[in-house]
Amino acid sequence: MTAPTRTPAGTGAPGPSPVVPIFFVSDSTGISAETLGNALLIQFPELTFERELFPFITTVEEARRVVAVLDAAADGPVTPLAFSTTAETQIRDELHRTRCPLIDFFDLHMARVESVLGRQGVRAPGRMHGLGDVKRYNDRMAAIEYAIEHDDGQSMRALDKADIILLGPSRCGKTPTSMFLALQHGLFVANYPLVDEDLEQTELPAPVRSMRDRCYGITTTSQRLQQVREARSPGSRYASREQCSWEVRRVEALLQNHRIPTISSATRSVEEIATVIMQSVHRRDHR
Repeated sequence: MTAPTRTPAGTGAPGPSPVVPIFFVSDSTGISAETLGNALLIQFPELTFERELFPFITTVEEARRVVAVLDAAADGPVTPLAFSTTAETQIRDELHRTRCPLIDFFDLHMARVESVLGRQGVRAPGRMHGLGDVKRYNDRMAAIEYAIEHDDGQSMRALDKADIILLGPSRCGKTPTSMFLALQHGLFVANYPLVDEDLEQTELPAPVRSMRDRCYGITTTSQRLQQVREARSPGSRYASREQCSWEVRRVEALLQNHRIPTISSATRSVEEIATVIMQSVHRRDHR
């Protein structure tokens, strides 16, 4: 039997691209490794990736077990790729023993940063996500609690403390956006769904009317909204084409009438939406 030959991703005869095994390795949650790695992978939309995360790799023994998995993938028919943000030197050295191609973000940038700053970094695990900054960590946890309490208009308590109030129809992406802004930026975000009674008026809903400068609209297309709602409540009026079309039209008109910055979730990721909102917040705070 002929041994299988390796097929580098994106090459070979025309046809479906092979699935590329992708590994993210981290000494903490892996959020940074996934974020940095996916920022590169998104540039290859014609490829299909199968992703696996190895978080909290904090000992050499754990690193060796990861290497065994990476090596097994490296013996497969498709060249795999691994991304790492581990900081501790012994663990990084162990990971570099793998036959799997490894993108070490720490190795790529740390030496340059040390050179510019003129001193050696501590190279300690767990610092990629700011866990060494207790105040920043606590601020983010408080922001997450606030986002959960104020999700989908559940609570009007302390609404005046919101840094951002997201307005839009139900099921258009407000919840993941509010959680992302809380987790990544420590912002207090209230998620306020615009329902029928709000959309039958020309004024903003009373609870947010005095805080228009903190409001940001999230909309979508009626087709996308119907698709999402149909998956949640099949055959309901809530998910009907007519209801979705009416809500999208009324939401867009209301937001435009009150000059509220608006972004569509139909073609943008949560990360992109959050970035646009953050830019707007920055401009607002520096007027």
